[in-house]
Amino acid sequence: MDNQQLPYLNGDSGANPSDPTLELKSPIINSQPDGAGDTPANSRPWYNPLGWSLLVKLLVSTAAIVIILLVAILVPYQIVSNRYPNYIPLNYTLADTYSGPNFFEQFTYFTDEDPTKGFVVYVNKTTAGHLNLTYASETSAILRVDASTPNTRSGRNSVRIESRNTYDSGLFIFDIIHTPFGCATWPALWLTDGYSWPTNGEIDVLETTNIGSHGNEVSIHTTKGCNMDVKRKHTGQAIFKNCDNSTNGNSGCAVIGDEYTYGEAMNNRGGGVYALELRDAGIRAWFFPRVAVPADVAAGNPDPSSWGVALADFPSTNCDIATHFKNLSIIVNIDLCGELAAQKQFYETMYHCPATCSSFVANNPGGFVDAYWEFNSFKVYRAY
Repeated sequence: MDNQQLPYLNGDSGANPSDPTLELKSPIINSQPDGAGDTPANSRPWYNPLGWSLLVKLLVSTAAIVIILLVAILVPYQIVSNRYPNYIPLNYTLADTYSGPNFFEQFTYFTDEDPTKGFVVYVNKTTAGHLNLTYASETSAILRVDASTPNTRSGRNSVRIESRNTYDSGLFIFDIIHTPFGCATWPALWLTDGYSWPTNGEIDVLETTNIGSHGNEVSIHTTKGCNMDVKRKHTGQAIFKNCDNSTNGNSGCAVIGDEYTYGEAMNNRGGGVYALELRDAGIRAWFFPRVAVPADVAAGNPDPSSWGVALADFPSTNCDIATHFKNLSIIVNIDLCGELAAQKQFYETMYHCPATCSSFVANNPGGFVDAYWEFNSFKVYRAY
């Protein structure tokens, strides 16, 4: 090769190519890819999106959308589920008292056919007095089933009474000495508007069937739009959360107490007091055995805020109490058989009652000796 000038040598064109200090320059001006300073994709950290493949980007985007949707759904639900009404203390003043010899004068006697198809005849006031099915003294009032007639082919005589006064709210104190029990019985102490049911709601303070040894069932029944799938504070066992009467066979929203809240177990302890608070914030019910009745109740100055956790709690979170419950009468009755007590699961399976329900009612007057209510008093307080 001739000793000629080489291009790309460091120095001027007249430099000596054999000079060891000369450096060969690359013919490529920029050896890096477009975007000066970029790091190759395969050398970027995993968390750098610039190095992700299209598939990874799609998966990450989908996951992000799912998370956002879950947050949008679950956070509001969590907020709602943790909501709870403010049961601020109310000052209650005595409005109505049902007690003494005139106890039954404040009630009307229901004499229509039983709406629940019971094997029962609800008698009027005169007949009830003649048969000694209702009577009252200075100390108590008694309502019972006929336990003497031997054969009652069209249904056994019983009583259903409804208070003349009606209520939209209040604190109800029911002082109870004895609760009815026995095969075929379906007793209840409840509040409703019998002429506008279920529009104006129903509150069952005490209700059970037959022997009743499984405890009392406190329940509410409404039209659509009342649900108890919310935060609640009670000691009883909740069953069913949709209070709509058209669901679950009109079971309503119920809370069951222990065996001492009803029947023979309750009676043997001297009875007790049921307190029901009906207000816009919700509906609550307490049971106090005779030995544990609060002093403020006995003194006539009841203060629910001092009673602790209720037996049953039906908060207004997802139920407009004022809309669903109004114009309620206090009702006491003892039904026989009917749509509930005669059900095989209760009459036969749970309590092992004999024969069929209707035949037992017709032919066993002695089976109804314990089928009676005995009350000390009812007192209704209003908040002003």
